[in-house]
Amino acid sequence: MKMTTTACINAAILFCLAFSRCEGRDPFNEKANVKLFNVLDFGARADRNTDSSRSFIEAFRAACDYNGNAVLVIPQGNFLTGPVTFSGPCINPAPLRVKVTGIIKAQPDVSCFAGGADESDWFTFQNIDGLIITGPGTFDGQGKYAWKYNDCKTNPNCVRMAANIKFIKVSNAIIRGIKSVNPKGFHIFISYGQNIRVVNVHLLAPARSPNTDGIHISKSDMVKISRSSIATGDDCVSMIHGCTNITIKNVTCGPGHGFSIGSLGHYDDEFDVTRIVVTNCTLSNTDNGLRIKTYKDSPPSKASGIYFQDIIMKGVKNPIIIDQEYANSDSNKPSHVRISDVHYTNIYGTTTTKVAVNLLCSQTVPCLGLHFNNVNLKYTGLLDNNVPFSSSCINARVAYVGFQSPPPCT
Repeated sequence: MKMTTTACINAAILFCLAFSRCEGRDPFNEKANVKLFNVLDFGARADRNTDSSRSFIEAFRAACDYNGNAVLVIPQGNFLTGPVTFSGPCINPAPLRVKVTGIIKAQPDVSCFAGGADESDWFTFQNIDGLIITGPGTFDGQGKYAWKYNDCKTNPNCVRMAANIKFIKVSNAIIRGIKSVNPKGFHIFISYGQNIRVVNVHLLAPARSPNTDGIHISKSDMVKISRSSIATGDDCVSMIHGCTNITIKNVTCGPGHGFSIGSLGHYDDEFDVTRIVVTNCTLSNTDNGLRIKTYKDSPPSKASGIYFQDIIMKGVKNPIIIDQEYANSDSNKPSHVRISDVHYTNIYGTTTTKVAVNLLCSQTVPCLGLHFNNVNLKYTGLLDNNVPFSSSCINARVAYVGFQSPPPCT
């Protein structure tokens, strides 16, 4: 994809910041006149009770339209807002910076987030090329007031609750050092993104909070998540259709449902998933570890080039799982999502499940090229001679190298 001159500049600056190669220099300060746009100057009130949504939007608009180096400032204090949409494109010659120091709380009433596409999520950044969001501020979704209305376990047509922060059609971005707590829905939602770094974020919600995925990604390329902690009620990171070149490194997960690719095959004409790398991560007391899941009776698509490497598991229920019969329990038709070229290397730790490797693949398109290299998991419960510590492989072609515990499928 050919990049514009502005996009190239943004990408170069973001690379410098993301990988600490600016040699102690702030590249923005090399340009004149960094201008601050403080939400307080636009009427925001840090009193916990006054809705400051309009002030936040007006401050962003002014920063976005400033033809120079702009910083949107959310200072110390407690702010209350309803849905806020920060929509570009911006005219800044350098990435727009958003400095969050304070605590922002969402309106607790779920009806505030039912006003249409622009108000279905809480903070939405869209159509922006070049964006840097830094902490140490907190986004508090006040989800405890909304979770009781979540009926997705029983209602297949349920309405998704508001994400704390959504990025749609955002490219060349860094999200660094922020905290997200108790979202009504997802913590962070990335869709149609390009070249996004998520670094040193802390996402927190109770283990029983429904559908509070940590970072949910769809139809995005070159997303890198690193040095972060996620403790939540659903997937720590979920990657659905159209995810390519996703890297997850040095992330701790738990509680939660682990790192999930899928669910895939839910929609017609889904884009393929490829080049996913999860490495040097730790999962503690999660319901799942490394999971790939597809719907039964799904349209055809592919998931390939997936690498799970150097993973530590502590008391994980289902450490390694492929489930191609996810949901659609009334259907007898198999999934048509082809899973291939999946690598599990240096997976260590403990599990509470006797079937620690469970590969349930499609009868129509069996899993091909599953590679297990040094998997060393130990069962922490009481062993039963009638139910040994084992692996299960259905419609899966698996190659093994090195030590294997549980024992390989025969």
